[in-house]
Amino acid sequence: MQPVRGQIRLAMGLSALGTLSGLASLALLALVVHALLREPQAWPWLPMSGAIACGVVSYLLRLNAFNQSHYAAFRLEAVLRARLAAHLAQLPLGEVYRHGAGALSKVMQDDVKALHVFVADSTPLRTRAQVAPVMTALALLWLDWRLALAAMAVLLTGMAVLMLATRNAADMGRQYHEARERVSAAIIEFVQAMPVVRTFDSGHVAFGRFQRALDAYYGVLTRWYREAGFPARFSFAILGPLPTLIVLLWLGCWLIAGDRLAPDTWVAVLLLGTGMAESVMPMMMLRHMVARAMLSAARIREIMALPVQPQPARGRQPADAGITFDQVGFSYRTGHGEPALRDVSFRVPPGTVTALVGPSGAGKSTVARLIPRFWDVDDGRVLLGGVDVRDIRADVLMQQVAFVFQDTFLFADTIANNIRLGLPQATMDEVRAAATAAQAHEFISALPHGYDTPAGERGVRLSGGQCQRITIARAILQNRPILVLDEATAFADPENEAALVVALSALMRGKTVLMVAHRLSTIRDADQILVFDRGTLAESGRHAALMAQDGVYARLWRHYRQARQWTLPASPLAFSAGMTGETLS
Repeated sequence: MQPVRGQIRLAMGLSALGTLSGLASLALLALVVHALLREPQAWPWLPMSGAIACGVVSYLLRLNAFNQSHYAAFRLEAVLRARLAAHLAQLPLGEVYRHGAGALSKVMQDDVKALHVFVADSTPLRTRAQVAPVMTALALLWLDWRLALAAMAVLLTGMAVLMLATRNAADMGRQYHEARERVSAAIIEFVQAMPVVRTFDSGHVAFGRFQRALDAYYGVLTRWYREAGFPARFSFAILGPLPTLIVLLWLGCWLIAGDRLAPDTWVAVLLLGTGMAESVMPMMMLRHMVARAMLSAARIREIMALPVQPQPARGRQPADAGITFDQVGFSYRTGHGEPALRDVSFRVPPGTVTALVGPSGAGKSTVARLIPRFWDVDDGRVLLGGVDVRDIRADVLMQQVAFVFQDTFLFADTIANNIRLGLPQATMDEVRAAATAAQAHEFISALPHGYDTPAGERGVRLSGGQCQRITIARAILQNRPILVLDEATAFADPENEAALVVALSALMRGKTVLMVAHRLSTIRDADQILVFDRGTLAESGRHAALMAQDGVYARLWRHYRQARQWTLPASPLAFSAGMTGETLS
């Protein structure tokens, strides 16, 4: 809460003054009663006016306190989200992927919102719960110490019973919030996976996960209720105004009967004392909000504590678009499991096409993502134009590399703005030229609003192939010297694949290209083919030379040719027999 601590303190101060004004209004009402008992014929205008004025001031101060706390909460939301976004922008992209979009969005939305609720609602109420009992106790002690002790005894009894009810509140509160969050996560998963759920299991598995989360949530609630039920209800009854009123009435009557207490003092004690125990209730009711805010604050601190990617104080400029890996070693979890890359060294000359091939999990995509520093290497160096990428500032590095990944992403904006992402100054003529080169202009023009058609969230209104062609148009428009392609034709149908290859050929001309390839037919003419296997560079060379070696690449090529020649059998029985025979062989 540091960014708005001053405003929060102002809200708490206003709340304290409002509480004091309310107590002053009650004290003045006691003076009104005192004056009427002494002189019933004379109306006490002055104390009555003072009581009304203090009541109005108390209301205005408390209202302004809540206004200030809400303004502080709104500002805190903006500040925290801006700081989180700025911090995430400086993290390695691999670290962002590791945490996942769902977890990070929950921190930026739900956890920040929990702090908003805490600041907006709880801070004035907590001040009132702290100031009112103390000031009321002092006033009662000044009026009559016996009645004051009796009122405080009721308060302490109620708090003792409440402490008994909340003896395990911290642990139970943690379990409650964790169970509640598991239910929320299960609901989101169930809704987002609805197409898969309906297709494969009719909701049994996904709904079963949600049901288990709901049962666990219900179990936490019932266990908490059983442990704290009676003490909590009993303490709430004691901390209400009625028990204090009964004690003060009984003791006051006894003292008045013995001529040891003035009636007007008794009336003043009754006016002030009955709200003493009740004023503590907001603090007790806010325990859940405080516990949730603490959990949210811990998660926000956890994200803010993630180390940012170090940037050089004075960045260097790469001399050209050449790429060099010098004995690179990298592991996604340092010190745990198999490294993703081990002692990888190769050079990609400027203006050449290099294909990265190998079995799944061999390290191809890892190599591509180390160039723009999605992660930093554990060993060795990645050089761009002869300069270690760690010595190049992030903005300069990103101006050197364009990406077309298999998992495309479009913003919920117009198609034109998605193409000109990173180049907002690009004209519509340039956007159309890039889309035409990417074989996307025709289908964009056929959309209801053409280039002004919203793509929808994550491009939901477009097909996979259309989304990919838009990202290719984006890369064409950016025209950066290094191009990284991760199976850019993966979603192209046969009719458009040839045109898309032509577009990519135009995009690749004159650039340094790294192509992560799964369709081996697309990389036969590459200047260099790097073959990875289990995190190591197993082979390198051109297609013919690698085939002659009869190694990993030759084996991948044979499997690829077999897969291309596979056709659907004439009948399911033949298909089953063929699969069985293949398995047995």
